[in-house]
Amino acid sequence: MSELPVVNQPPHRCGALLDHVTRRIRLRSESVLAPLGLRPRHLVALTVLRDLAGCSQQDLAKTLEMDSTNVVGLLNDLESANLIERRRSPEDRRRHIVELTDVGAKQLAKAEFALAGVEDDVLGALDNDQREALYHLLYQATSRTEAGACVEAAHVDDC
Repeated sequence: MSELPVVNQPPHRCGALLDHVTRRIRLRSESVLAPLGLRPRHLVALTVLRDLAGCSQQDLAKTLEMDSTNVVGLLNDLESANLIERRRSPEDRRRHIVELTDVGAKQLAKAEFALAGVEDDVLGALDNDQREALYHLLYQATSRTEAGACVEAAHVDDC
């Protein structure tokens, strides 16, 4: 039986730990967003719309990396809660422009406040400098992927 070749690897692998932290944040996030009538995917869409000051439905689908049919369902949820509004583009009547409403902006602010508490809970063992370093490392790692490029383009800090 032959031995496996030795490969130079970092002494620690991060995948499992990142997955664990992600699950903890996701579960807690879902529980604080539910009373606000939001799900994490709603929050991401609202954040993108705020940061881009609105965009076309097609551009939102590209940024969220979602099929346009699924984006329509997502926007239907947000529109029925009066969090966004869709209107025809004056330049191209076939396109819809999607914008955050005042109600949507207020609901997003409430959600971000609640999620700050989630982060404090999950990342409580880290001091502010460590959290900032973690943020920059994760941002750097995601900016090298296609999804990260979309996030970077939309200036979404809290996905």
